[in-house]
Amino acid sequence: MTQNITVALLGGTGKTGSYLTYQLLSHGFKVRSLIRRPEVYPVSPTLMEVVKGDIKDPQTAHLLLQGCDVVISTIGQIKGETLISSLATTNILCAMREFNIKRYILITGLTLDMPGDNKTEYIRQLTDYMKQTYPEIVADKQSVAAILDKSDIDWTIVRLPYIETTDERWHPVVDLHDCPGGKISTTDLAYFLISQISDRQYIRKAPFIGSDR
Repeated sequence: MTQNITVALLGGTGKTGSYLTYQLLSHGFKVRSLIRRPEVYPVSPTLMEVVKGDIKDPQTAHLLLQGCDVVISTIGQIKGETLISSLATTNILCAMREFNIKRYILITGLTLDMPGDNKTEYIRQLTDYMKQTYPEIVADKQSVAAILDKSDIDWTIVRLPYIETTDERWHPVVDLHDCPGGKISTTDLAYFLISQISDRQYIRKAPFIGSDR
């Protein structure tokens, strides 16, 4: 079924993003995918519109979001590169305001703290370990929540456990206070992210999603 919705996608060449790209196209969405090196990406340009660039550049965000209705980001921090999370969000929000785009969906890890959390001891220990080992990265990701909270857009941050690459669907559970499982399949995650395009249940919230399988 063809959707009259164009999705601006960041991180489309990664483990999560590649599955999401496939499912978006299969569901009939139009996709504008930001790719830094499109010449090595093995997807026919007829299937989606590729935008070459780096989201750290505000002009790239402007170019990517032009003509889009929704923004989905699956980008993560690359070792040795400039901190990306808060910078990308700042550039995306600026372009969203310019084009009057309201919906922004993004993923992050379990270490993000939000009001109302009731994490298990294991997740709290994992969070503390990450804060001690990668303090700058964790702080950068945490600042994204603060930036979004001050904005007027309809955002959803999806907090994730280990992501397993598989076509299988495990019917994961969603929880606002703690992670309900130790992993999530790439296919389940793609389906959930797509559902959030129209589902308003988690607007301006940061749900956990996971499976015990």
